[in-house]
Amino acid sequence: MGQRVIVVGGGVVGLTTAWWLLEAGYRVRVLERAAEPASGASHANGGQLSYRYVSPLADAGVPLKALHWLLQRDGPLRLRPEADPRQWRWLAQFLRRCNTVSNARTTAMLLQLGECSRTAMQQLMALIPPDQFAWRAPGKLVLYRSPSLFDQAAARAKAERVPELGQDDGQAVRLLSPGEALRLEPALEALQPALAGAIYTGGEAVADCRAFCLSLARLLHSHPRYDGTLHGDAHGWRIAAGKVVALETSLGPQTADQFVLAAGIQSRDLAARAGLQLPLYPLKGYSLSAPVRPGDLAPSISVTDFERKTLYARIGDQLRIAAMVDLVGERPAIDPRRIASLMRTARAAMPHAADYAHAVAWSGLRPATPDGAPIIGPTPVPRLWLNVGHGPLGFTFSSGSASLLAGMMQGRPVPIALGGLTLR
Repeated sequence: MGQRVIVVGGGVVGLTTAWWLLEAGYRVRVLERAAEPASGASHANGGQLSYRYVSPLADAGVPLKALHWLLQRDGPLRLRPEADPRQWRWLAQFLRRCNTVSNARTTAMLLQLGECSRTAMQQLMALIPPDQFAWRAPGKLVLYRSPSLFDQAAARAKAERVPELGQDDGQAVRLLSPGEALRLEPALEALQPALAGAIYTGGEAVADCRAFCLSLARLLHSHPRYDGTLHGDAHGWRIAAGKVVALETSLGPQTADQFVLAAGIQSRDLAARAGLQLPLYPLKGYSLSAPVRPGDLAPSISVTDFERKTLYARIGDQLRIAAMVDLVGERPAIDPRRIASLMRTARAAMPHAADYAHAVAWSGLRPATPDGAPIIGPTPVPRLWLNVGHGPLGFTFSSGSASLLAGMMQGRPVPIALGGLTLR
């Protein structure tokens, strides 16, 4: 009989963690405070699985761009200063990482994690049929309005050459003129005059994260070593002889041999109750899910408008539009002004793509580290492990980070360098 593990968090990171631990031989129980899985940041996120397009927010020039964004009516960034030292600590650490060297280092790590995640997701899709969560792999188009930004991105793509530009392997990177981008994706008709160019990456996918979580939850319940899901609040830890021996919850203390924090931004406070300071801050994002009707010109390819920081993904019979980074603390409520801004952006970019009048709005708190890399692995507190801080790429990296954590907990060698992904 395997060791018992409690995973705190029933979003996509927590559920994938539970699955890979079950497969590694552990007995697993999940604690989730909501009535159903994927009720937080996993509920209506952008839906893009961008394994090869990883663009950490911290980069050279971002501080100056941020000042410009803050002055824009429909800018992608909002900042509400708080009397919370965690906000200012995170911002200071973020600014220190806004340089080319740090960005390149983080990007290299995330590309390795992306390939690991692609492989792990393919293994899961052998058990969860792709049509259960609207999975498709139409590729990804990143649009650039500024000629200089497009030239910089094109030079970076040529330098990386992963794979070779023009190589026809189904995942090739292609540099496109505005006209070529329109021919590849007719839904760009209204945007095409404003474009300087685009970069297409084949093989990138889209899917419904919530539907994936619901299917994965059913799969967990069918596993012989799964000890079920508890619905309650986590309050803190019971520590004896320097080790975590129980999780204090609204349902009473829950004992196990190991504990994994995968509870989104809630992980920050729970870690603090074990004496750990996690460099996490909630990046509040928004989305619209608009029905696609017969005759609508919805994009087939996953599209990211680089300067507007807005993505468009056709997920089943819905168009998902997601955007924005609001640094406003733990305020989950939808800001109607931001939704109105997102609606204006979508209508201007793709006016005939969906039934915007019946779009459903959502907002979520995405727990991010200053450099954009998640934190995976052990803590200084024995028996307490982390799988947190994935920011806007939780769906993309969930399967890979879960498989890595399971290997680390077993003491097995892991396939990628972990120096930048562990608790620093």
